[in-house]
Amino acid sequence: MKILNFGSLNYDYVYAVDHILLPGETSAAYRMDTFCGGKGLNQSIALARAGAQVWHAGLVGEEDGGALLDLCAQNGVKTKYIGKVPGKSGHTVIQVDKKGQNNILLFGGANQCLTEDSMDQVLSAFGSGDMLLLQNEVNGVPKLIEKGYEKGMRIVLNPSPYNEIIGQCDLSKVSILLVNEIEGWQLSGLQNPEEILNYFSEKYPQTAVVLTLGSDGVQYRHGQERYSHGIYPVKVVDTTAAGDTFTGFFLAGITGGKTVEEALELASKASSIAVSRKGAAPSIPKLDEVQQFNFS
Repeated sequence: MKILNFGSLNYDYVYAVDHILLPGETSAAYRMDTFCGGKGLNQSIALARAGAQVWHAGLVGEEDGGALLDLCAQNGVKTKYIGKVPGKSGHTVIQVDKKGQNNILLFGGANQCLTEDSMDQVLSAFGSGDMLLLQNEVNGVPKLIEKGYEKGMRIVLNPSPYNEIIGQCDLSKVSILLVNEIEGWQLSGLQNPEEILNYFSEKYPQTAVVLTLGSDGVQYRHGQERYSHGIYPVKVVDTTAAGDTFTGFFLAGITGGKTVEEALELASKASSIAVSRKGAAPSIPKLDEVQQFNFS
């Protein structure tokens, strides 16, 4: 099985603040850092650092994309299908407060320039049984789901950020759906985790659902299979790439022969380490770090 991640590549401009600003409020940041990120790039790096082979497909800007390509290559992410377009790469503006919580403003940039021809060209190198990982920071996600499904690929969707585009996606064609509690509510209209999982089980019985719940850990549901896992105690510094780290390590686990329970444990440990560090991609641990980390 080959893993293709059709996803975003961004620069993250991270501002350390006392608290997340309210509408109309002005406040001074006491630090600003620039990191490479984007949900797509973060998940590809997490997959690679977890030991999986991953091909990343997407676009960067001709003006500033070099560092994003370099970071992928340095981490073992295959960059053959990353192209360049005129202009700037995508970027985010992130506030991180004293408790490590964040909010994120996203500018699509090059990530919104995918064409149907470019999708077809990349997908021609992949086939039945391969995995197609998607988020919602590039354009054309509904088409990518359709095209991947037609080829017999195993579709994995992290519907973040949630917007009207997700409503155009045929979730019945998704093999694994990874959502947090907010995305679960946005998709189902329900807030109780058990009710959210019941909703997906009834409406999309063929889809495995991974529901991350922050400090309450994670729950997994696929048919009669039910698993859960808690978090590990660490000092929270920055939660920016926690979900992406979880996604990469979970998928690396299940494609690498681990059981669902083992993959949930691995991903929970990796994401716990990630929140104890600053930045998005820089916070993602390597597999040996996760295996050796002392959580006591």
